[in-house]
Amino acid sequence: MSHPSLITLPYSLERDPPRFETNFIKCPESLVRWALKEFTKKGDKVFDPFAGLGTTLFVAEEMGRIPFGIEAEESRHQWVAGQLENWTNLVHGDGGAAARMGFPKMDFCFTSPPYMQANHQWNPLYAGDPKYAGYDKYLRRMGMIFGEVAKVMKKNAYVLVQVDNLPGKTYTPLVRDLSLIIAKHLRLDGETTVVWKNPKPEYQHSQCLIFKNV
Repeated sequence: MSHPSLITLPYSLERDPPRFETNFIKCPESLVRWALKEFTKKGDKVFDPFAGLGTTLFVAEEMGRIPFGIEAEESRHQWVAGQLENWTNLVHGDGGAAARMGFPKMDFCFTSPPYMQANHQWNPLYAGDPKYAGYDKYLRRMGMIFGEVAKVMKKNAYVLVQVDNLPGKTYTPLVRDLSLIIAKHLRLDGETTVVWKNPKPEYQHSQCLIFKNV
């Protein structure tokens, strides 16, 4: 299957966030719709190990797919589950235990994991626990989680990961770093650049890494 190297999509965050959150962690619904149209059909099981505010899951239901996911933060889990028809398919827990959560084999995965700057110590995968501070531990844990994701995917199923490089005092090549870590468990099959229409001035494009569970 060939993958487009460049796509253009509208940048619009359609669902209002809960009162305790902003939409800062969300990717646009347009990107999830493109991915589901490109890689899935109605009735397919769609997985997100970093469910966040539920964008993948809500769009999957909207398009006639069956959503499954994991969310570690209880408030987000409750907010998303409270609006899903398939609410029992969203587990409150750690993606590092995905293969032990009783999920069926998945047809497709779309996720946008928490990002971390290379020069920061606060590790979002451990809620800032100082025992797990540092970018190296973040990447190691990401590898462990995607190793678990691979175990719940059907053979030849695709896993798409939306990720951005992070500018700043220390530039973080997160696209490269995550591609190398995840490729230890899933075959990197391609990369698509997403150009946003009507973007925020500081956010003109994004990347989608395309992996296959071979």
